[in-house]
Amino acid sequence: MPAPLIFDTSLENFQEEVLQASQQHPVLVDFWAEWCSPCIVIAPLLEKTVKQRDDGIRLAKLEVDAGENMKLAGRYQVRGFPTVILFKDGEEKGRFSGAKPLSFIEQFIDESLA
Repeated sequence: MPAPLIFDTSLENFQEEVLQASQQHPVLVDFWAEWCSPCIVIAPLLEKTVKQRDDGIRLAKLEVDAGENMKLAGRYQVRGFPTVILFKDGEEKGRFSGAKPLSFIEQFIDESLA
């Protein structure tokens, strides 16, 4: 069964679902929180972007307030929410914070993968 385009991840699964998986296809990670209004705004835009692209990119959603997930936010020095980080070949290729329009997200992905 192929990996889903959009999935929830956690500290427990991050190594496998994001870092290792990014060896096969880019993985966009959305560091978000339930109480964060801009997180709620950008979520459907990230999902739409991933669904309409044909480069195999995946979207991993990481709720920072769930369990031990805040440790990942600390590891990647996330200072505000939402923060979106693009991983490819196990490494961070780019990031942005805050709610952005669809055109910005698409350009960010294109430039980060170039």
